[in-house]
Amino acid sequence: MTDHGRVTTPFGARTTAAEVVAGVDLAGRRAVVTGGSSGIGVETARALAAAGAEVTLAVRDTEAGAKTATDITGTTGNGRVLVAPLDLSDQESVAAFVTAWQGPLHILVDNAGVMATPETRTAEGWELQFATNHLGHFVLTTGLREALKAAGDARVVVVSSVGHINGEVLFDDINFEHQPYDAWAAYSQSKTANILFAVEAARRWAADGISVNALNPGRIADTRLSRHIGSAINAPASFEPGRSDGVSVKNTEQGAATSVLLAASPLVEGVTGRYFEDCDEAGPHQPGIRRGVAAYALDARKAARLWQVSLDMIDAARRGH
Repeated sequence: MTDHGRVTTPFGARTTAAEVVAGVDLAGRRAVVTGGSSGIGVETARALAAAGAEVTLAVRDTEAGAKTATDITGTTGNGRVLVAPLDLSDQESVAAFVTAWQGPLHILVDNAGVMATPETRTAEGWELQFATNHLGHFVLTTGLREALKAAGDARVVVVSSVGHINGEVLFDDINFEHQPYDAWAAYSQSKTANILFAVEAARRWAADGISVNALNPGRIADTRLSRHIGSAINAPASFEPGRSDGVSVKNTEQGAATSVLLAASPLVEGVTGRYFEDCDEAGPHQPGIRRGVAAYALDARKAARLWQVSLDMIDAARRGH
């Protein structure tokens, strides 16, 4: 249902992914979850498999992926849990995944990500967080567009973060070539980019029946995403371990719930180009509160600009410039 146009559901911050898909039948549908062998990716994949979908875990570590697939099959009884190699920071790996995919794709969960990494550059010279969190998923998702279109009613789910409220996309210096590297500014711009991508993809692909939404999974306890926080300089206080700032810490089953809602629930059928948190569409961000969505992350002009900039960066890299 909607409240003045804002989508709300009966679910909330404590809802688990399994509760979201209770009674949902995904038999005959095919899903891909990036980063599906750790953190909320595991529980996202598990919930989709439990509802009957064929689920491909797109992961860097295929050995870990195989163990996760075995675990999910064991808990759900679904033998159609597959594993495929995907390193989002490696454009050749992304291209290989796209090329290998055959047939329609009903659900794509762009879940994988890195946070607050030390200054690192990809082979193209791109800053690692932007390259992984945004550009890797951009090339993956646009590359799979025809497979998504073939599904007829596909859903793309982009996992962003409340961290987007700490900063916009730095269009004049995305790769930190002219300013000192800031791990948190880099993370924030990559998460803002995730939302802007959803906004523009939703606009471009509406006629294809492809819904694209972004989300904040919430603060999740004990996932690999937070492994660099201890080494990051000037971490925002709200990212420090043990800090809650009034925002409850979730387990992975709860953290996956909003992703699964957008991927599978009939409650959000036809909804596209929006940003969710705690299983509801987020309201505007209010200063001092780590909730809501920043206006710049939903700005249609910035979304269109990011799309073109992304295409230009990828094209320049492919031409060797």
